[in-house]
Amino acid sequence: MKQLAIITGADGGMGTEITRAVAQAGYRVIMACYNREKAEQKCRMLKDDTGNPDIEVRNIDLANLSTVAAFADRLLQEQTPVALLMNNAGTMETGRHITVDGLERTVSVNYVGPYLLTRKLLPLMQKGTRVVQMVSCTYAIGTLNLDYFFTQGRKGSFWRIPVYSNTKLALTLFTLRLAELVKERDIVVNCADPGIVSTDIITMHMWFDPITDLIYRPLIRTPRQGADTAIRLLLDEDAGHRTGTLNKNGRPRHLSNKYTHHPLMQELWNRTEKIVEKWL
Repeated sequence: MKQLAIITGADGGMGTEITRAVAQAGYRVIMACYNREKAEQKCRMLKDDTGNPDIEVRNIDLANLSTVAAFADRLLQEQTPVALLMNNAGTMETGRHITVDGLERTVSVNYVGPYLLTRKLLPLMQKGTRVVQMVSCTYAIGTLNLDYFFTQGRKGSFWRIPVYSNTKLALTLFTLRLAELVKERDIVVNCADPGIVSTDIITMHMWFDPITDLIYRPLIRTPRQGADTAIRLLLDEDAGHRTGTLNKNGRPRHLSNKYTHHPLMQELWNRTEKIVEKWL
């Protein structure tokens, strides 16, 4: 029986490339996607491209935690062990939008949704399971004010890049904490920094975006190049022997004590647990 891989945002630029690589490696793949019609088209293409018929689409909306819980509950009922979990989906909102759960949408999609999905699927993870979180180099400019983070993304007025950065910092801290908690179970949890990648997320309909797009898109990474580090973390043998690392260009990068011993790491965990507890 094929091992199971779950990839969120599998119909996006990097998500498609990650799904292709994992399917080619012989895994059964569940594409966890928001836009079912788009995902089904990509699914058919990937089945043809890879020759792997065991690829399917299941709906998930990371901005609606009930759908995240329902997605995970179905897997828990099926009791199929999860070999790979790739939290790839992400967004960079141009304005402050509040979800049905009272969260700022970027925070829900980029952090709380992946947190809940990962936590709920832990019972299906076994020795050798790999969890990979798609972060961003912008985590380095992120700051967390937990009185404002979940509902506003940041203290003060909304601005997409700081809010996005804050979510990627939160996801990095979650990765480091989770890696420690599941280390004794031989589950590995790592972050992938894709660099600046030519995907739809960098064109978000601000007045200057067409100019930025014209100048910079030819100079930045393709989706396959951006996906490379995540693919290595999922599939390469050596990547299965490290956990709690942030990786770029296929290699682990040094993280300072500023991150590995972040003063808000445990408080962030505690507050997130409080938000998701009714679904756990």
